Amino acid sequence: MRHLKALHIFHIAAESASYSQAADKLHITHGAVSKQIKTLEEHLSQKLFYKHGRYMRLTPAGELLKQHTSIAFDALRVGIHKIQKNSKPYLEVSCEPTLTMRWLMPRLADFYLSSGIDIRLSTAGGPINLEERGLSMAIRRDDFKIPDEYHQIKLVEEWIGPVCSPEYWSQINKDHDKVTLIHSKTRPNAWLDWMSQNQTLINQDNPSQTYDHFYFCIQAAIDGLGSVIGSYPLIEDDLKNGRLVAPFGFQKSGHHYSILCTDSEISKQELEFQHWLTQQLSLSTPSN
Repeated sequence: MRHLKALHIFHIAAESASYSQAADKLHITHGAVSKQIKTLEEHLSQKLFYKHGRYMRLTPAGELLKQHTSIAFDALRVGIHKIQKNSKPYLEVSCEPTLTMRWLMPRLADFYLSSGIDIRLSTAGGPINLEERGLSMAIRRDDFKIPDEYHQIKLVEEWIGPVCSPEYWSQINKDHDKVTLIHSKTRPNAWLDWMSQNQTLINQDNPSQTYDHFYFCIQAAIDGLGSVIGSYPLIEDDLKNGRLVAPFGFQKSGHHYSILCTDSEISKQELEFQHWLTQQLSLSTPSN
């Protein structure tokens, strides 16, 4: 199409507050943006923008054109994502950091040996744009709003409860008032949420320590620095190996660990990995 470049520049400008902002996003000059939009306006015999103070606003014709460029460029982005995904001899997967390090990575070699499928992991939590990152899927704790365009495949229900090292539990002589509460900045309300249902067990005024990430909190508990609200299955191996104990057992948190993906038609590799995850995590239920 003759004006495809101009349409792309228009689309970026329509999503920006000014031509300068659009130029920064496109790594071109303000003048280049202005020239392409002027060319498009002359071709359409319509004004697409008008100046409103320091900002550019869309005219009714511009608003209409933006609706169509959004559909067109979204379709192109999806098509490119599918082509790239199907041409890769591996799966790119984003996973919660603590789930990656404490549960998934110790098991990943077994999956590779049985399937021959290479899984390339990146770690992140919370919302993510799969297409923008070129990812096959993401594994997430569903503690945020899942976008409507994503398919959510629930893998396992999360169970929570205070955990600490057996040595620490013996050291404080099982005295609830001596328990140091380990908090994570990524799960700041974990203790309060647990205490809301277990008010008589541990006092929120107990001494406390705070760490940046949940992974550090679990390690601090293993090292005997206090107790953290553990998330099962993340601490499954630590419990089985005796590095942690759960004096008060576990209860359901109301959340799940889930796969997020975009396409209803998934590749054979993706399907095999999903089935393996489902099978492995179906075994990860605590026995109180």
